[in-house]
Amino acid sequence: MTKLFDDPARFTEDMLAGFLDANASYVVGVPGGVVRARETAQGKVAVVIGGGSGHYPAFCGTVGTGFADGAVVGNIFTSPSAEDAASVARAAHGDAGVLLTTGNYAGDVMNFGLAVTQLRSEGIDAHYFAVTDDIASAPKGEEAKRRGIAGDFTVFKCASAAAEDGLDLAGVIRVAEAANAATRTLGVAFDGCTLPGADHPLFTVPDNQMGVGLGIHGEPGVADEPMPSAADLAVTLVDGVLDDRPATASKRIAVILNGLGRTKYEELFVVWGTMARLLRERDYEIVEPEVGELVTSLDMAGCSLTVMWLDDELEKYWTAPADTPAYRKGVAARPDSGARRGDTATDAADAAVVTPHLAELADDDGRSGGALVARALDAMAAMLADAEDELGRIDAVAGDGDHGRGMVRGSHAALRAAETAQARDADCGEILLAAGRTWAAEAGGTSGILWGAGLEALGKRLSGLLPITPEHLCAGMRDVYGAVARLGHAERGDKTMLDALGPFNEVLEKSGAPRGSVYHHFPDKHGLFAAVLDQYNEAAQQQVYDAISKHPTDPWQAALAGLQATLNVCMDPVAARLIYIEGPVGLGWSRWRDSEEHYTRRNIRLLLQALIDAGVYRDDIPIEAMAQLVTGMITHAGIALADAPARKRKQIRNELQTGIHQLMAGLQKRTK
Repeated sequence: MTKLFDDPARFTEDMLAGFLDANASYVVGVPGGVVRARETAQGKVAVVIGGGSGHYPAFCGTVGTGFADGAVVGNIFTSPSAEDAASVARAAHGDAGVLLTTGNYAGDVMNFGLAVTQLRSEGIDAHYFAVTDDIASAPKGEEAKRRGIAGDFTVFKCASAAAEDGLDLAGVIRVAEAANAATRTLGVAFDGCTLPGADHPLFTVPDNQMGVGLGIHGEPGVADEPMPSAADLAVTLVDGVLDDRPATASKRIAVILNGLGRTKYEELFVVWGTMARLLRERDYEIVEPEVGELVTSLDMAGCSLTVMWLDDELEKYWTAPADTPAYRKGVAARPDSGARRGDTATDAADAAVVTPHLAELADDDGRSGGALVARALDAMAAMLADAEDELGRIDAVAGDGDHGRGMVRGSHAALRAAETAQARDADCGEILLAAGRTWAAEAGGTSGILWGAGLEALGKRLSGLLPITPEHLCAGMRDVYGAVARLGHAERGDKTMLDALGPFNEVLEKSGAPRGSVYHHFPDKHGLFAAVLDQYNEAAQQQVYDAISKHPTDPWQAALAGLQATLNVCMDPVAARLIYIEGPVGLGWSRWRDSEEHYTRRNIRLLLQALIDAGVYRDDIPIEAMAQLVTGMITHAGIALADAPARKRKQIRNELQTGIHQLMAGLQKRTK
């Protein structure tokens, strides 16, 4: 378990501050990561590596002479944002171009690819390359789909050494491609890792078993096998990697036996003893092997075997000297000749980023729209904070478990950006633009860039438009769909957010949108508001009926289940904020609130009538009065919930639930 931290949400920032102080002779900090302490030499290609943190020494620990020129540092197991990747690349760039390279993960590919596009638009010759060495993540013939794990190290090392040797950008890219094509890795895990602040591991391995092929974030592997001896493990790894060897006649290999964080060096050396013998028995010559922790996964127990088949050029760069905070090879590494960076590294990176310019001060309609956007983002942030643990748990089943933390971080950052923009009297479009850029920059990962791009697309459509009509909204939501589809290379049916966004847009398009400003025209049963409200209430009613139907022979349990479903619908944080808080610009929330109270009363009446019909209550119970009483309790709690901080919402819901259950139970006892 990761035990030492202050604020788990700031673990990466706190780690990076300590790392920079301890290694000030090697690196300096820039927005988004670190770069070498000295300027990139004239004519030298810059190599920028990166990914989520939690893998030290990868990635910031290998910035230095003979290795990387910079490292982009994301949150734990989360891709850095495109903004951060571009920032580090700008700072590291000299005058000969820059290669950005990561493991092959969707978030990294998306964010670093966008960074390359941005850098090229600024006149920087930039290229991106993804490492694909993990043989367990895709079969032969589909190597491009494989993840990048400890093989990152061999590819990054050779590409960096090629840049140090003076190759141009095309040459450095060619070496990276050759190293990747020649590299294979297979890993095993004995136990999971725990995110800072979490009270349970991200994933688990069954007792006395090992997970073969698990990724460095706990992604699913190929099989669980009985826990082997060190010698048997060596056989499993060697056989697995050699069975996937590339088409080469080379018998000279670079080898890494990599510890994942909790497996001791002594254990690795025991495994290596058998591993080296097996490789030599198969006529391989091992060139400068590495045994130790190079690409870790917090406190995961396990190890991996990486083999790179060498030709003369790859051997030259694999054995080339390097001097970094966490990795040193040879004694002849040429020190950086550039001037020492000071605060200029940060200044240069900041200066290259164009700060979003808000539109001229909006009129009253524009300010009202901005207030609405800020309110909606506030509701989203509150809902995601409540759901953080569950989102992480779901993500950990098939991924790296960072989704909840990333969504909370992104939504809260977007809310702060929206509030700042609102204070400057921005209109709703400009607020959406600021929120989208900030969400993408702060959240990182795949979801961060997708949500950020979606908000930006909507903001671009609505910026400067007054009045905003429902037609504008529909067009904006089509833009959101298009942005997500393009970035994610996805379509309906791929089990992505498009599967929800598509139907939402269809309802929006069919709503018979009225003319005029969206802020003032929501006619009952005729427009966008009515359509959305009907959809919401239909789903809510279905939840209640589904809950009741689970107890066909027990009317009391059916009533309680229905009541609980009603409470769940009404006490949803987003619903509470929309239902119980008056909108500042006459948006019709009071209409929504009144309608919701109507539906709640109807639910309570149905439940009480069911109890009467079943003989649990007398038939003279004042149903309408009781329904009004319970609805009033829910409404009161909803108002409190809407204004309450996240930490108190669960308490409010529990108190309401207990109070209503006691009321109904007491009624049952008196009237049976």
